[in-house]
Amino acid sequence: MKKIEAIIRPTKLADVCAAFEKVGYPGMMVTEIEGHGKQKGLTQQWRGKEYKLPLLPKTKIEVVIKDQDLEKTVKAIREAAYSGEMGDGKIFIYTIDDAVRIRTDERGNAAV
Repeated sequence: MKKIEAIIRPTKLADVCAAFEKVGYPGMMVTEIEGHGKQKGLTQQWRGKEYKLPLLPKTKIEVVIKDQDLEKTVKAIREAAYSGEMGDGKIFIYTIDDAVRIRTDERGNAAV
């Protein structure tokens, strides 16, 4: 099993959710976060003064999938979250040793 964490633009969340539905993974965890990468935040002007916004709003999506679905899921996220501009985000992939469904005590892929 693999865990995918995707950090994306908040405006791309609906597109990524639709892409997950298409590849068969409707379940996910979503967290609103703040951060920055190479962008180093934004500088904006308001009433003639410059303000630095060091942390930008982002959305973190987490999903646990079967090993054989990894490539199609990563491709779905990439295509749905892509804008071509700096700040599109990152995808992180982790190996999961086991999973347990609390209600039925199913383990492994059956719990996913």
